[in-house]
Amino acid sequence: MTTTTVLYQDQESRSEAARSSDDGLWVPLSELKAVSGWELKPEGVCKDEVCVPVPDTRRRALIRDEEFSLTEFAGLIEQPVAHDENTKVWYFGPPVWAWKSRLASRVAPDFSLPDLSGQVHALSELKDKKVFLLFWASW
Repeated sequence: MTTTTVLYQDQESRSEAARSSDDGLWVPLSELKAVSGWELKPEGVCKDEVCVPVPDTRRRALIRDEEFSLTEFAGLIEQPVAHDENTKVWYFGPPVWAWKSRLASRVAPDFSLPDLSGQVHALSELKDKKVFLLFWASW
């Protein structure tokens, strides 16, 4: 049996019972809270004070045979998802309500990175100046 690693926002968990398929990642309902922090309740899928109602039209796509589709739920709450089949790793970012308002201000969050000589610079040091950000990844 293969182990699937789930990086759900700021927590990492592993599951031998999670299953990847053509339609995404399915976790047993019994592991849903441990893997994601969400749990299925009569009022919907809930985490802390937030409950997301499950529309009848999407219930079958979310819940089947005591399994829950984390990828279908991510689509429902507009949550970014990344998956690497070779390593069996799934990443789920923050839901739409946690990041969408940040885009409205058009101001990037402050961060610090080293330059080629190792000196660390913060974006906030460049306040009130035009900045061109270029991102690159090796993959």
